[in-house]
Amino acid sequence: MSGAAVVRPARPDDAGALGRCHLACWDEAYTGLVDGPGFRAALTRVDERVERWRRVLAGPHGTVVAVVAGEGAGDAADEQVVGFASAGPQRDEDVDLPRELYALYVRRARWGTGLGHRLLQTVVGDDPCSLWVFRDNARARGFYARHGFQPDGAAKVEPFFGGAQVRLVRRAGPPATAG
Repeated sequence: MSGAAVVRPARPDDAGALGRCHLACWDEAYTGLVDGPGFRAALTRVDERVERWRRVLAGPHGTVVAVVAGEGAGDAADEQVVGFASAGPQRDEDVDLPRELYALYVRRARWGTGLGHRLLQTVVGDDPCSLWVFRDNARARGFYARHGFQPDGAAKVEPFFGGAQVRLVRRAGPPATAG
């Protein structure tokens, strides 16, 4: 994947590319990490994931996409989604933070480029926030730790993927070394 990524608000016409990117990111990030009964099957259900994104993007949402231009004319249809982030109101009743990061994914070819940082900054900035992450996902947990997120002791098993998750919270902005 070459070219600089542009981060912009997601639009309804991004649903197809966003759904395909979402499944590719799951495959790249979670294969070998989670083994729930629905995981492998979900990777083949492109139409379902695209339809889910159509519903999300049809209403108010806090989703941004990272896109790179392809080799064609340079219009929106020529863009390739290489990452996305989504945040919104807190869903956990036992947390006193106003925001929650629902999702942040970047294609493997873009890991370590700063794109994840840009997506995180775009959807939550330095605001206090919470998120759920797989307990054994050391790469993601390291990323979030660099951005000031720490475990708060809450844990659960994500039923669809079958992996243990921990909640991370950030009560103040990220440390000066985030990146």
